[in-house]
Amino acid sequence: MANTPSNMLPLGTRAPFFELPNPSYSNELQNLEDLKGEKGTLVIFMCNHCPFVLHVIDKLAELYEDYNGKGIEFIAINSNDVEKYPDDSPEKMVEFQYEKKFEFPYLFDESQSIAKAYDAACTPDFYFFDEKLDLIYRGQMDDSRPGNTKEITGEDLIIAFENLLAGEPQEELQKPSMGCNIKWK
Repeated sequence: MANTPSNMLPLGTRAPFFELPNPSYSNELQNLEDLKGEKGTLVIFMCNHCPFVLHVIDKLAELYEDYNGKGIEFIAINSNDVEKYPDDSPEKMVEFQYEKKFEFPYLFDESQSIAKAYDAACTPDFYFFDEKLDLIYRGQMDDSRPGNTKEITGEDLIIAFENLLAGEPQEELQKPSMGCNIKWK
């Protein structure tokens, strides 16, 4: 389990556009403009097998239930090389989504071009954009990591969501996410 920090894309960066297949919907192409939230959009780079993702996926599903009705959409993207890591294949993505019971879109970036456009480095890697798709938060979900015994709270994301909804400025200190490195081709 490699501890890879996120690259911390500069705040204010416009969300790079994407159109990717959704394996849970017969590989229907879905794009950022159609999926984005009314008030905010959380783009998550993740995969099926990473211990860091497995550590937080239940809390992510809970946060989605709490905030989707408030105009915040989540979009997950798997960019891992599935030839070397078959557990991250589109077929396994469908199984993972069903097994973990999360409702947000989970798209497949086979070319890895979207991960590169976002400068994603790890799984999970979080990017939160406002209604104009300008980056307002990037970093960790909270201080919990596999094996560190800290409670999984989602605190850092919740603060970012609540600040956006209240029209307040975001926290200046944003800690990088930590996870397994994206499995590049």
